[in-house]
Amino acid sequence: MMTRRYFLRAAGAMLALPALGRASESQPPPRLLAIHVPLGMMPQFFFPKPDETSSPYLDLVSAYRGHFTSFSGVSHPGVDGNHHAGQCFLTGAPHPGQPTFRNSLSLDQIFAEKIGADTRFPYLALSVHKGEHYADSISVSRSGILMPSESSPEALYKRLFVAGTPEEKAATFRRIQAGGSVLDLLLSKAKTLQNSVSREDRARLDQYFQSVRELESRLERNLDWEKKPKPSVDYPLPKDIADANAVIAKSKLMFDLIRLAFETDSTRVVTLSLSTFSVVPHVPGVKSETHGLTHHGNEPEKIAELRKIEEAQVSVFGELLQAFLESSQGNGSMLDHTQILYGSCLGNANSHSNQNLPLILAGGGFKHGKHLRFDETNNTPMSNLFLSMLHRAGIEADRFASSTGTLSGLDA
Repeated sequence: MMTRRYFLRAAGAMLALPALGRASESQPPPRLLAIHVPLGMMPQFFFPKPDETSSPYLDLVSAYRGHFTSFSGVSHPGVDGNHHAGQCFLTGAPHPGQPTFRNSLSLDQIFAEKIGADTRFPYLALSVHKGEHYADSISVSRSGILMPSESSPEALYKRLFVAGTPEEKAATFRRIQAGGSVLDLLLSKAKTLQNSVSREDRARLDQYFQSVRELESRLERNLDWEKKPKPSVDYPLPKDIADANAVIAKSKLMFDLIRLAFETDSTRVVTLSLSTFSVVPHVPGVKSETHGLTHHGNEPEKIAELRKIEEAQVSVFGELLQAFLESSQGNGSMLDHTQILYGSCLGNANSHSNQNLPLILAGGGFKHGKHLRFDETNNTPMSNLFLSMLHRAGIEADRFASSTGTLSGLDA
């Protein structure tokens, strides 16, 4: 008789088989990097004026204009709740501020399921500053659970590139196997309740079972990858930056490690939260905490400080684009094969608006170099953009969340 554990191991082995359409050396795999700026960008400096294609913030990355598209008039219908909306940036699940809210599968997790199976890490969820108001992670499982993020560059580097000692590997194997045993016990106990609870509680149990299945799958994958050597890179082990206000330096460090993770094909899917909620960023001319500045009340001094912070963030994003352009892969650059989404769940942090979101899509093989304008009152669903991104990566999907079709203008 085939046991459940035997079946899981067999499933894990099947995952390791080459997939149809798997990328060859001449055709690098598609990748996704989604970057969330939880406190947004002041609209008057991000969005181009009518009949213009650039703006003060977009001018900071004008050298890469041919490699990205900016948008206006795009948002998630029904996603409200001001800062609560951050957890829905990649899901589009409506009304996150409601007590009955349940999130849904995020865009990156679909990418991870479809293009991440051949890598050590199907996805990486990262952040530069943890513990801040729905800003730690934008990656959400099928069961609607936020995936925990890694904020330590040193820990991330070790996960990616440092091989453990034989003793450490043996301890890791034991932990993974023990995790499987605990799940067996929990699942067995939970199933005994299934026929004796209400319909509402049965739905909660179904969500629990789904979470267990997802975790089981990850445990099996981890066990296989622990037997394989990690790649080596010409980049020293970074030290964590203890200063919480050094968010710009931390962003640069995370960008470096993301580039290395893609170059070594350690992963093909990354999310990054650039939270600056309760910090005073080390930016010349800035002396106030960021979140307070976003509620500037149109005071010129506060706007000037906040602009310096947001300009520093956009400039560092430009450095990332440059690094991806300089990394050659196949018949182009790594940027050509990586979709990079940069944006926010807030269209205007001063008023806590979740409409007309500031968004940039770079790379990924799209035809860029323009600003796409949609109705700024009746916004186009952001999920239309997500559907276009899925199709560009070769992932079949009829719809995503609130999508009404693909986004017009990206291929024209």
